[in-house]
Amino acid sequence: MRPMVKSLGSFRAALLIGWGVLGLAGMLYARSRGIPDWAALPAVAAFLIAYPFYLVPAFPSVREHVSGMGVPAFALAAAVLPYLACCCGAVQFEWSGLARMVAVALALGLWYAVLPPSRITDVAFLALVAAVLLGHYFNPVYTPVHANFKDLKNVIVIPHLSLISIAVMALMLQRHVPETGYGFVPSTNEWRIGLLHFCYFVLIGLPLALLLHATRFAAPKPVWYIAGTFVGMFCVLSLSEEFLVRGVLQQWIEDWTLSRSGALLIASAIFGLLHLWMGGFPNWKWAIVAGVLGWFCGLARNQAGSIRASMVTHALVATTWRAFFA
Repeated sequence: MRPMVKSLGSFRAALLIGWGVLGLAGMLYARSRGIPDWAALPAVAAFLIAYPFYLVPAFPSVREHVSGMGVPAFALAAAVLPYLACCCGAVQFEWSGLARMVAVALALGLWYAVLPPSRITDVAFLALVAAVLLGHYFNPVYTPVHANFKDLKNVIVIPHLSLISIAVMALMLQRHVPETGYGFVPSTNEWRIGLLHFCYFVLIGLPLALLLHATRFAAPKPVWYIAGTFVGMFCVLSLSEEFLVRGVLQQWIEDWTLSRSGALLIASAIFGLLHLWMGGFPNWKWAIVAGVLGWFCGLARNQAGSIRASMVTHALVATTWRAFFA
């Protein structure tokens, strides 16, 4: 079987399986929260629309095939279509909200089509992505209509998925960043390296977090919660952060400074500083702990030559925190 055909087959399988799981999980969640179908179905539809765009960057041959229509067109579709689906009952449609989605899509999708690659434009691109996330740019756009959505976290994931897919496509297809190991299935060696560096963090980072009172022990969560949290952390949070920080930023700093250890230190420090906003600004305790986590994730990435190893470390730490600490 030709690689292209095999890749397309894998993409279709991942797409169909993901649609089934997301659709079922979304409706079960809505029923458990008492969210009526008129509000739940548009949100579930938005997730299902956003999912293929999120999936594309992880399949190189499919990703390259998409490049024919252009990153800006991909960016517009990835940002606008899920929003319009959500506006059918889950969130209130606003022209200003649509304008916000179009603006961020075009800013990222046209960035490297208009600006030449340089240290300034590269850092500014990553800073823009961080500003959109940390600045809660999507909050006024994705405000739920129904009160039983509980809070923004239940729907704000949708534009975050769109933002990640747009940023990855722009960096890979326009900026031509080297393959970083972006994907959802670690190899046996990547699992081993990721697990090993998770253990290193537990020995050093966990005592540090307790000493700083950054966290505390709590009643263990159910097994189903732990399993679901790991999948979510690995496929969304760890994938995006490890790609942008370890796969892109750390590699750029290494290229600029010609120092692998220096790049690891600087990228880890930046990763820690990005967590100053966690639980109220400035949260120096979490920034220090996150910086240590960034160090071990960076080591895992360097040893494996792939961000999938650091994704394992990152996801295991985040899941452990959610499952056993508060």
